[in-house]
Amino acid sequence: MSKNDYGRLACGVGTVNPVARPRNQHARREALIEATYAASRERGLRALSLTDVAKQAGLTRGAVLYYYDDLDSLLVEAHSAGIARFCDQRDALISATPDPRQQLDVAITSGLPEGPDDALMRLLYELDVLAGSSALHEKLVQELDARQVKTYLGIIAAGRAAKVFTPALSDELVAATLVALEDGYGLQIVADRVTTRDAAADGMRAVATQLGCPTSPCEVSS
Repeated sequence: MSKNDYGRLACGVGTVNPVARPRNQHARREALIEATYAASRERGLRALSLTDVAKQAGLTRGAVLYYYDDLDSLLVEAHSAGIARFCDQRDALISATPDPRQQLDVAITSGLPEGPDDALMRLLYELDVLAGSSALHEKLVQELDARQVKTYLGIIAAGRAAKVFTPALSDELVAATLVALEDGYGLQIVADRVTTRDAAADGMRAVATQLGCPTSPCEVSS
């Protein structure tokens, strides 16, 4: 009997049926992902166990195994879902803002963790460490970087077209610089706690302005 079979029995499923799934499977998986974020904030990724996630979700360890083979498979799904949530939410905020300068300001602010207790962003930074030993996590880290760059590239291109941005560098280099600042400041916010979201955003806005991409109509790029 496989681990998943035991998990199904622990969930109260009387017979082992690989096809059978409860109707609320999607909702339960989402709840387990949320529990993973919360448990990792309390325990840290290195100390995190499947039991911690189960406890956070109010389930038994066997119940979690009904949905995931092990902690690694849960972390991969939490990683993927976290990237999608972070990028999709930010892109939605940007698309609701017409002025490229304001779009850049929104991108900078929403791209930084709210603080040291930002569970999702903390886990995304911690999962970067797994990229060195996991091809799946490495692919997800690259996907996040690509989406970050794409977001900034779209804003820069819109700013050029509207003649409100005048970067002397290539769009790609400006976007890569902003992503590097976003990642660096973000790590300082959630891990090192040496800066705040407001201070980091101010720093990024200042650099963006110097690069020819002001975040306010009142700013003049040099």
